[in-house]
Amino acid sequence: MPLEVTIDSTTWAALALTLTIIGGALSWVAWRRRGLAAGLRGLAWTLVPVAAWLTGTLKLAVNVINDVGDWATRLVFSPAVWIGIIVAGGSAALFVISGQLRVRGIGVRGKAAERATRKAERLQAKGAAPVTAKKQPKKRDPDDLDNLDDIEAILKKHGI
Repeated sequence: MPLEVTIDSTTWAALALTLTIIGGALSWVAWRRRGLAAGLRGLAWTLVPVAAWLTGTLKLAVNVINDVGDWATRLVFSPAVWIGIIVAGGSAALFVISGQLRVRGIGVRGKAAERATRKAERLQAKGAAPVTAKKQPKKRDPDDLDNLDDIEAILKKHGI
């Protein structure tokens, strides 16, 4: 269990005040160098830490960052988490494999087998090749050889 450090309200107020003073100085520099619009934009950002402290959002943001950091550390360094990721990947692979087997009608019984058979029949009726059938190589047409003679004649005519 990680060591938990608590910060009291005075520390949060000091953090908000420090951020506001730094932001105020940067806003003044922005106003001098780039004009009033840049200065006002900087002043708006400068007031955010004070508002976050007064609403408790500053503490919430720090807690969220700490919790995400703890979770990421546990994710990277915990063997149990990695085993869980491997198990999740195996589960996903089994879902894919079982879906492919169902589509092909392999290893199914009862109504599922009947549905797979009907689906294969519908595909065949539409002109699609069955899932398990292999395509036959295309047979040559005897007219193809006649076309070769024409090509040879053209090539000879051009001296090739």
